[in-house]
Amino acid sequence: MKAILLPTDFSENSWNAIVYALHFFKSMPCSFYVVHVNSFKPIASDNLYAQQVLEMQKTSTRAVKKRLSKLIVSIQSQFPNTEHRFFAITEEGFFIESLRKQIDEKKIDMIVMGTKGASGLKKLIIGSNAGAVITKVKCTTLIVPENAHFLPLHDIVFPTDFSLFYGVKTLDPVFEILERFNSSLSVLHVGTHEKKLSPDQLKNKEFLDDYLNHRKHSFHFFTDKHIGESVQSFVASRNINMIAMVAKNLNYFQQIFFHTKVQQMSYHTDLPFLVMHEL
Repeated sequence: MKAILLPTDFSENSWNAIVYALHFFKSMPCSFYVVHVNSFKPIASDNLYAQQVLEMQKTSTRAVKKRLSKLIVSIQSQFPNTEHRFFAITEEGFFIESLRKQIDEKKIDMIVMGTKGASGLKKLIIGSNAGAVITKVKCTTLIVPENAHFLPLHDIVFPTDFSLFYGVKTLDPVFEILERFNSSLSVLHVGTHEKKLSPDQLKNKEFLDDYLNHRKHSFHFFTDKHIGESVQSFVASRNINMIAMVAKNLNYFQQIFFHTKVQQMSYHTDLPFLVMHEL
């Protein structure tokens, strides 16, 4: 049974991510842990003001627990599935530390969380909770933009410059998706100028090709100084339903998504991002 962590701030974005997760795991037995983190700062309780603050925090926590209970009732009524179980979790403290705690305690397989539009995705790297999770939490994470809706995963694009070696365990999450949905993986290399792959890059490419041998896949090569625009054109020209990246290759990730005009990044608001970590 899969263990899935669903952080929520009760926004439309987080609800959209929950709905995506329910469709994504529709045919799998799952335990969903719906967690809300109250970022309360520690406070000494040795004076009247501090005691009043603590009482307010307790009141807020009780209200959050009620909202989580109502949220789970809503999920179960709208998306009944005997294979799915739900658990409400209220955490107090720092967001990242709280998620790490839940990941360790619940043996979480994947985090599914939402983000808001192109501007939210820009913060993915330079800030925001989603960005912090990708860079600081070693757990497979599915980022669901506000306009993303679940569709059959016909084709997943995996942008890479082949400069890093990815072990089998690192890529297991995307390989599992390929088998579960009978998807195809489009491995996309975009270089800023015409240049042959180095021996190490060729070795990494050959490893991917060998491992993907019995799965549907293809390799694509482009030369363009505007990497982001090339990826956008590729996504627009094909039936791409998800973008997969490895967090270790963050610099390449930034080149793809932030060296282009935000208003042209329409696919960023429609496609979920699967971010994998080296284990």
